[in-house]
Amino acid sequence: MLVVEAAVGSGSLITARYAADQGRDVFAIPGSIHAPLSKGCHLLIQQGAKLVQGANDVLEELGWERAQRSDEPKEEGASPDEMLRAMGHAPVSVDELVERTGRNAGAVSARLSILEMRGAVAALAGGLFQRLTARESAAKRVIE
Repeated sequence: MLVVEAAVGSGSLITARYAADQGRDVFAIPGSIHAPLSKGCHLLIQQGAKLVQGANDVLEELGWERAQRSDEPKEEGASPDEMLRAMGHAPVSVDELVERTGRNAGAVSARLSILEMRGAVAALAGGLFQRLTARESAAKRVIE
């Protein structure tokens, strides 16, 4: 789980605590010491979250090789297309994707984060993810 911004006492910190309690990796991006939305990230880092200054920090921690210029982290058998095929079109949990792909939860979560940033999947309530159509992806980018 990567926390980009969080105020002290925010829902992001609650989610990070639950993730840590479940043995998941927790990452945090530091910010200005004066910004209220950075204070939660600083607190997480003080409590042991891994400090992230760039994407390669996450990739390295998950045991992936440094990102290649092909714009994809090099990982055997876990291309974006393969992850999307494993997802199908119905909402799916990380645990289900771990079972379907044979990958660990960290690798699946990292791939989902990349796909979410690209607008190919959306995070839903209850820890589920769903593949987006090209039309939904384009609409989401317009809204953001």
